[in-house]
Amino acid sequence: MTQNNYQGTFQKSVNSGFNAASTSTEVIEGINLNGKTAIVTGGYAGIGLETVKALASAGATVIVPARNVEKASKNLEGIPNVELERMDLMDPASIDSFTEKFLSSKRPLHLLINNAGIMWVPLQRDSRGYESQLSTNHLGHFQLTARLWKALVDANGARVINVSSWGHHFSMFNFEDPNFENREYQTLLGYGQSKTANILFSLELDNRGKSFGVRSYSLHPGAIVETDLKRHLTSEELSGLGVYDKDGNVIRDASKGLKTLAQGASTTVWAATSGKLNEIGGVYCENTDIAEIDKIANENHEHFSERMNDIEKLSGVAAYALDEATAKRLWTISEKLTGVEFNI
Repeated sequence: MTQNNYQGTFQKSVNSGFNAASTSTEVIEGINLNGKTAIVTGGYAGIGLETVKALASAGATVIVPARNVEKASKNLEGIPNVELERMDLMDPASIDSFTEKFLSSKRPLHLLINNAGIMWVPLQRDSRGYESQLSTNHLGHFQLTARLWKALVDANGARVINVSSWGHHFSMFNFEDPNFENREYQTLLGYGQSKTANILFSLELDNRGKSFGVRSYSLHPGAIVETDLKRHLTSEELSGLGVYDKDGNVIRDASKGLKTLAQGASTTVWAATSGKLNEIGGVYCENTDIAEIDKIANENHEHFSERMNDIEKLSGVAAYALDEATAKRLWTISEKLTGVEFNI
């Protein structure tokens, strides 16, 4: 019997009982996380903050590594069971420092929510010369997960959640030039390949980790205006994306993917806690359930531009993000780029 999600074997609804409009509060209801430890990157703003609130409300101890500790401290004030630490996903030494401190506590890690991300940024590079979206959205989380592996195994039942996006449709992973050294930089191509990497990483991590009791999932949270991802866009650009009406008011319609923060966090919380996923891993989720394979998406990105003008069509996972050979190849190049051996 097939036990992995290579080529999308398990990409079909499990009738979760939730839908696009479900909130993180609804999903966490009745779930007991007392005695559990979670780490949520980017857990001090947007969807990450809603995720922290939900997990903490269920009794989990939630550790939030933050680049901006001052902002994080203010935003997390009043939430119980939260610990704040300093970490920058674009700084490998910072990741090592954070993980060494956590591992020294000897605590098992039950939930690792790789939520932090950047989008729509101009070309920026980290100290290694790596493009910032790849560095932040994937490589930093790859290193973080590798360094925390022992604690995940020690949990005797852990989940790693990689927050991806429908934006993975913008680009496959470019193995020949992942850091835009020999091609023109386009910010959405950089974002797209980093989000494709999130899905491929989850796919391969689950296959390698399941015998150790570690399962992994990726997801699309929806289009949420209140996140920090939009900070590089003008109001006119946002209106062009269909998230504002003609009067400048935010459009709320979960059926079209236009969600509140609590609705956006629901799929993360569901992937982290649902019993319906106990025997299924490596899947890409959306609208608080497992997503279907996108039959329209293809490697040539045909029909792409017309879909971008109809937000209701922005659903499903591209088959190229579920390919076994590509997932294994990504693992290898991620080890090479980070200099971190992640042997499972």
